[in-house]
Amino acid sequence: MIRCVDIVKDFHTSSGMKRVLNGVNCTIQRSEKWGILGHNGAGKSTLLRIIGGVDVPTSGRVEVDMSVSWPLAFSGAFQGSLSGLDNLRFIARIYNRNYDEMRRFVDDFAELGQHLREPVKNYSSGMKARLAFALSIAIEFDCYLIDEVIMVGDARFTERCRRELFEKRQDRALVIVSHSMDYIKDVCDHSMVLQGGKMTICTSVQEGVDMYNNL
Repeated sequence: MIRCVDIVKDFHTSSGMKRVLNGVNCTIQRSEKWGILGHNGAGKSTLLRIIGGVDVPTSGRVEVDMSVSWPLAFSGAFQGSLSGLDNLRFIARIYNRNYDEMRRFVDDFAELGQHLREPVKNYSSGMKARLAFALSIAIEFDCYLIDEVIMVGDARFTERCRRELFEKRQDRALVIVSHSMDYIKDVCDHSMVLQGGKMTICTSVQEGVDMYNNL
């Protein structure tokens, strides 16, 4: 499972210190699908990055005993001066995966063609998202973190994302941040609402949606 224990996150701003997360606690079990709801600036993406190890909390801790992806489509870890293929090679080594197998999958899924040989800094935001998503899916995790990624790209790419996540990996845990309540109701079986730095664990997805709509 994944346990967030008393997570606090502060940011320095021009007007002083801002506390985005203030003692957040939650538990995600294997195979559960959780939707994190909240308005812009509530700290949803920040929490997702902390769970995925991309960011660190000011205090508190994340306890993990299953493999967890970075937030899908997160491209912040790319080395911009390296090509897409060089970034792929680096990630394959980090996760001890076969480079040739990963390359074939990413080449087919992302459909970037010769752009894979170009520096990532020259990619559009959509191209970076395609590459990051393909790399995330190329590695099998027990839990996938999703931050609106399913909305990226054209209809065909979105459908491929949906099949990979919700059909082929329906036994995996998912933690999803989205402003689409229909999407949350369609794919999640649990919900939590983040407001004012505090997390409320809801008894159902509908309760979370109703609370979100009443914020």
